[in-house]
This record gives sequence, C-alpha cells and structure tokens, in this order.
Amino acid sequence: MNKNKFIENIKTLREEYRKWNAPIVTLISFQTKDPYKILISTLLSLRTKDEVTAQASYRLFEKAGTPKKMVRLTEEEIQQLIFPVGFYKNKAKTIIETSRILIDKYDSKVPDSLDDLLNFKGVGRKTANLVLSLGYGQDTICVDTHVQRISNRWGAVSTKTPEETEFALMKKIPKEYWSEINDLLVAFGQTICRPIGPKCGECKVKDCPSRRK
Repeated sequence: MNKNKFIENIKTLREEYRKWNAPIVTLISFQTKDPYKILISTLLSLRTKDEVTAQASYRLFEKAGTPKKMVRLTEEEIQQLIFPVGFYKNKAKTIIETSRILIDKYDSKVPDSLDDLLNFKGVGRKTANLVLSLGYGQDTICVDTHVQRISNRWGAVSTKTPEETEFALMKKIPKEYWSEINDLLVAFGQTICRPIGPKCGECKVKDCPSRRK
C-alpha cells in the first residue's frame, strides 16, 4: 500500500470514528489535558482491556490526581483502587516509583522529552509517544498492538515489531497524520478490524487486502 492509499484509509476512519468509543487514554486526555493522568492511565492500560482501565483510572484519580497525592497512598491502597487491571501489584509499585521520581527530579511535572520518559520504569516507546502526543501535542506515532496489526494487514508496512512499524510509518506518512494514527486504528481495531473475526462487511475502508479476499 502506497502513501496515498494509506492516507485515504485514515481519512475514511476519521469519518467513521464518531460511531466508535474513543480509547480510554484518549478520553482521559480530552477530559483532563493532564500529562500525569495520561501517563498513569497508559501504564494501567498495558495488558488490560479498555473498560477495566477506565474504571481503575477514574477510581484512582478520585483519590490521587497528582504525584504528591499519589505518594501519600500505600501500595496496598493503590492495588485495591486499580484491581483488576493486569499485573496490578507491579503497577501499583511502578505508579508510586514514577510519582516519586516526578516529584524529586521534575518538580512534579511529566517531562516532554522522549529520552527522559524512556528512563522511567515500565515506559517504552508506545507509552512515551502517547504521552507526548496526547499530553503535549507533539507529532509522534504511538504503535500499539492494533496499529502494528492493521498497518501490516493493510500492507502499509511489513514489520515484525512495534518499533520497526513506528519508524516505517514515520518514513511513509506525512507528519500531520502521525498523532491521530493510534487513536483511529485503536478504535477501528477494537470495533471493526478485530484480530479474530474482523467485521469486513461493516468496514468502510476500500483498500484492504483482507477485504478483497
């Protein structure tokens, strides 16, 4: 799939997006405009369904929405608030450690640098790019499992890892489209282009090898 066809597909998803539920981290970014809450909710979302992440995030932020408030909670309290997200015990520890570093090193502010974010435990390129995009409006491509899978399903890239996909898309797609790729493809992947049993009959994307089959 060439650049123009990929962009055409993205424009199609823009029109369909209003019918779908926004990913929870995107919704939190719309509601709060807070890089800290975006970071923490993204950490919670790893290996966890969106609806579970949503409930856990809202419970947690009702008790502690800043690094200083977060470190006043115990690990056990955070565990209870975020259960049943995946690996909730490890995530509770990571949330406290992350909040403490933000207080001690960054004056309680989430850094707006990729290199700085990657120094935090549990933060990979996916999480860092999502924080930079949603929290700071930077042009980044966040590649999660849906972006990885659908980009390859469309034939836009032929890659094995999210990092390979990120750099391949950066070379192929104009920067103006980077930030919305994750948002659109996650919603699309959760609703229509599912990994098992994709709803090709409901899909409005015209240029897709799977649909042609």
